[in-house]
Amino acid sequence: MKIMVVGGGGREHAIIKKIKENKNVTEIYALPGNGGMAKDATLVDIGAKDIEAITKFAVENKIDYAVVAPDDPLVLGCVDALEAEGIPCFGPRANAAIIEGSKVFSKNLMKKYGIPTAAYEVFDDMEKALAYVETCPIPTVIKADGLALGKGVIIAEDRETAKNAVISMMQDKQFGKSGDHIVIEEFLTGPEVSVLSFTDGNVVVPMISSMDHKRAGDNDTGLNTGGMGTVAPNPYYTESVAKECMEKIFLPTIKAMNAEGRTFKGCLYFGLMITPNGPKVIEYNCRFGDPETQVVLPLLESDLLTIMQATTNGTLAETEVKFSDKHACCVIMASKGYPQSYEKGFEMTIPEEIENSVFIAGAKLSDGKLLTNGGRVLGATAIAETLKDAIADSYAMVNKISFENAYYRHDIGARAMAALEE
Repeated sequence: MKIMVVGGGGREHAIIKKIKENKNVTEIYALPGNGGMAKDATLVDIGAKDIEAITKFAVENKIDYAVVAPDDPLVLGCVDALEAEGIPCFGPRANAAIIEGSKVFSKNLMKKYGIPTAAYEVFDDMEKALAYVETCPIPTVIKADGLALGKGVIIAEDRETAKNAVISMMQDKQFGKSGDHIVIEEFLTGPEVSVLSFTDGNVVVPMISSMDHKRAGDNDTGLNTGGMGTVAPNPYYTESVAKECMEKIFLPTIKAMNAEGRTFKGCLYFGLMITPNGPKVIEYNCRFGDPETQVVLPLLESDLLTIMQATTNGTLAETEVKFSDKHACCVIMASKGYPQSYEKGFEMTIPEEIENSVFIAGAKLSDGKLLTNGGRVLGATAIAETLKDAIADSYAMVNKISFENAYYRHDIGARAMAALEE
């Protein structure tokens, strides 16, 4: 089988490594991929948003199955275009990917179908939004409607910050058209949990829960990033919480999308907060999360490609989806200065014995050397019987990897360890 994976980050590298385990796979193409994936896939210099070129490549190379991993091509209709050419895909069509593509859509969907989430108001008029933040409860959360590389969310601790956030989104167009509409919502408290799930539009099969670490600095300080590390499973996601989420959030969401004529197939990501009033949805993503994928997929014991095909074919109920009961920890190594300005082009050294456990996000090949080429450079994932050992093993890997200006957090998993000791 010839497989095509659209995307180029650490998430895609984790997906590719897992798909490679299927004995029927003869070739994997990564569009565009990155230099660090060259040992696992054939790199094709086509951008993830170039739907026309992606489709043309898939047809010409007789691709048997395509995995569209990032949010942008999903929202832009990459799956629709490929399916129109008879190429089966993992991922939702554009009319279902809107669940991430528009926060206004997803909030209104939850309100309409009684899915627990934060109270909110929607604005397309800046003056009305500014008037609202003069009286709304503080802190408050302000979100740009559309995709914003995970950065279109501002938690405002005071009214001045709230006003500045509204102006930067709606007037200054910090996130482009994504700020034409904004959502201002209630600030929720409680531990956050990420739950990725497989769905074929009828059944939902949650994967192992995980805990992301978004802030750039130790002890959750500094700017928000795309994620500095993850652990799985998340200790706050207990059996009783999981049961409540399935009954009140997961299945109702799939049914709501079906009722709207927007059947969702692929990976639906639930960003949850376990509030004093029960679990509530903070956000939906229409795809695998990054870096959650880098801890979740290594714990998957069943065949990933078979599961993906089952989501496409509507046979997920009859397909085995089994996860290990071990623990995983992924520490992200970034370029110093990320998520703001940083230098790149430094040679990376990764010992051969740990290559299989390293997922590369930002690298390029130059004269046979692997050079840094992004803010988040790679993730080192360890699996162990206990969370404590997984964390220790992950950091031991990090200490064996070297590149100039390397930066990473030293406390990935600390919150989870504290929760286990409560």
